[in-house]
Amino acid sequence: MDLKDKLISSFMAFENKVDVEHPVHDIRSEAFKNFEEKGFPTKKEEAWKYTSLKNLQKIDFSIFPKEVDALENKQVKKYFLQEIDTYKIVFVDGIYSSFLSETTHDGVDICLMSAALTKPMYKPIIEVYFNKVASKDESLTSLNTAFSREGAFIYIPKNKMPKKPVEIVHFSTGNEASLMLQPRNLIVAEENAELQVIERHQSLTSNEVLTNVVTEIFAAENAIIDYYKIQNDLKTASMIDNTYINQKSNSVVKVHTFSFGGKLTRNNLNFYQNGEHIDSTMKGVTILGDKQHVDHHTLVHHIEPNCESHQDYKGIYGENSTGVFNGKIIVDKIAQKTNAFQQNNNILISDKATINTKPQLEIFADDVKCSHGCTIGQLDEDALFYLQSRGIPKKEARALLMYAFANNVLESVRISELKTSINRLIAEKLGVRLGFDL
Repeated sequence: MDLKDKLISSFMAFENKVDVEHPVHDIRSEAFKNFEEKGFPTKKEEAWKYTSLKNLQKIDFSIFPKEVDALENKQVKKYFLQEIDTYKIVFVDGIYSSFLSETTHDGVDICLMSAALTKPMYKPIIEVYFNKVASKDESLTSLNTAFSREGAFIYIPKNKMPKKPVEIVHFSTGNEASLMLQPRNLIVAEENAELQVIERHQSLTSNEVLTNVVTEIFAAENAIIDYYKIQNDLKTASMIDNTYINQKSNSVVKVHTFSFGGKLTRNNLNFYQNGEHIDSTMKGVTILGDKQHVDHHTLVHHIEPNCESHQDYKGIYGENSTGVFNGKIIVDKIAQKTNAFQQNNNILISDKATINTKPQLEIFADDVKCSHGCTIGQLDEDALFYLQSRGIPKKEARALLMYAFANNVLESVRISELKTSINRLIAEKLGVRLGFDL
């Protein structure tokens, strides 16, 4: 039985577990019909031309996780931000861990998707926001919607800001030989609200894990959201991340994606600007090694005038790694005075590494300022020689140049403790120890 057939039979079992009178029952059923019709995307589709899911479909993934023994904090402490206090929503093999979590309902709701989907007090929010910006056509988004049950639910009312950042962390323990997880996150920031979120998925063993996650983010007028994705998993972990963002007038949403680990990672990041004077920012740093594959697929849809978007992705590729960047900016005819910037710069530090990059603009307005570009190259040998001539060993000199290459992405991280943590991850990935912070 291949993975699609297993998911079809598992959905029937899932249907028997959940209440058919549930408010999202019809949404789940319709979504599964779409997945059943389309199946997993293939390389014949333009959007998946450079990323194949064929090998993943051959693995016998468990669809429903078993109950596991609780993890102790000392086992996973290093995966959290330790320098500052945070709210934490933690899942172990897809199951909520109350022991490792710290949620709140003190003026804001930082809790579980399962609670939001079942408790009457959240029904008005679910009816307004759930599955409203996520794609109804993308098959893997539909698959997640069909099995949507657990994940993070964050609701920030008007003029509110949580007392501290939020960490969403998913651990896989290897309790199953291979496990498929499908978290669903819903994040809503109402007018003048502000929020910082850090998301991480982490395997604790070398067992195969496939995560198909969907996150819907809504930023109302004047809302500010900073979202950070830390992807530094083991080489037996694969992830497909679909993030959909709906912005209203004067809102600011920034998403930083740091892709350092995992076997196969596909990031689909979609911004929809529904209002004027909106600012959307997408930045990313990718550092890959042996046989790793990361595919960044971005979309910014400028629907109304006087808005901005900024994309800046940096990639460093070594050994037999493969990178993909496919970014698209759409500017509607009515979206005059748009200012859109898109850049993808890449360094290949191995003759066997590959990058496929395709920045795109579709502009239907005539009074705009839009630019896009990409570069692919190697480290500057003159700069490397200069550093070595100043007594810096070659390995550290190469790392310094790569740090400098990524610096303009890191400098916009607004949580200083997180920036320090990412610096350490980059140094670890480059195999050096440097006595400075960016």
